[in-house]
Amino acid sequence: MAENEAKREVERAVIIGSGPAGWTAAIYLSRANLSPIVYTGAEVGGQLTTTTEIENFPGFPNAKDGPELMADMEEQAKRYGARVVYEEIEGVDFSTRPFVLRAGGGTVKAHAVIISTGASPRMLGLESEKTFWSRGVHTCAVCDGGFYRGKTVAVIGGGDSAMEEATYLAKLCEKVYVVHRRDELRASRIMAERAMATRNIEFVWNSVVEEVLGDTESGPFPKMTGLKLKNRKTGEQSTLAADGMFLAIGHIPNSGFLQGALETDDAGYVTVTGAQQTSVEGVFAAGDIHDHVYRQAITAAGFGCKAALEVERYLVRQGLAD
Repeated sequence: MAENEAKREVERAVIIGSGPAGWTAAIYLSRANLSPIVYTGAEVGGQLTTTTEIENFPGFPNAKDGPELMADMEEQAKRYGARVVYEEIEGVDFSTRPFVLRAGGGTVKAHAVIISTGASPRMLGLESEKTFWSRGVHTCAVCDGGFYRGKTVAVIGGGDSAMEEATYLAKLCEKVYVVHRRDELRASRIMAERAMATRNIEFVWNSVVEEVLGDTESGPFPKMTGLKLKNRKTGEQSTLAADGMFLAIGHIPNSGFLQGALETDDAGYVTVTGAQQTSVEGVFAAGDIHDHVYRQAITAAGFGCKAALEVERYLVRQGLAD
């Protein structure tokens, strides 16, 4: 079916987002003969397209390239009948039924919607951070910590997430530095004490990263070798030798386009019930757009599966499924 034809009719199910949650939902809805339409957004495949190797996704004992995994999921969804529009949903109206979604190419109406636009990690905003992204700079210890077994890494941050990342990495790495811009942690007492009691974790206080250092000349891929730090109190600059850096300064849910159409928490994460139902009946959410605890590809895929099954049940109750 041509894209303009798809936009003129009322879709039974529209999926917004193309990470593991979105593609999994598309696979399940397609196999249920609901012919979903997927709006991929600007970054097709989401965060996994920036990950070179995924070692913890079940079924791939020799690891899997992130972009390849996302491409395979997309192909699988298309195989069963999902239709894909490579556009970004810019606004929604959930106050009317059918729902109205606005994209660059016009509007689409839908009886049910799954929001799976994910969340973006907060970055430091350094040019060198981009240079060494996924080649030393990471945002998920569980995802990428295995690459640094027996090596030295730095965790940036001072909250619970940073302490969790540091204690996880301490089990794998020879040395873990925690670089924090203040002289006390924001983390809960139990998390802070656990990190401080870990023998191979060392804290670097009152310090910020000014530059990611490394070798960009000797091979096809850049290799991180350390960090240039600045002490916020004294102004003194120093170099910290490290093979990798893990940012743990928070995530930003990609929910801005909703503009208050759904209930969110104070941080902007969409609130859902156990059935992935949002505050509007018929609108569901799946993946990092609501999950600020696990943030794994496999959990996102699981949430996408749940959302799809709930959409199918919802459409049946509405008399809109075959």
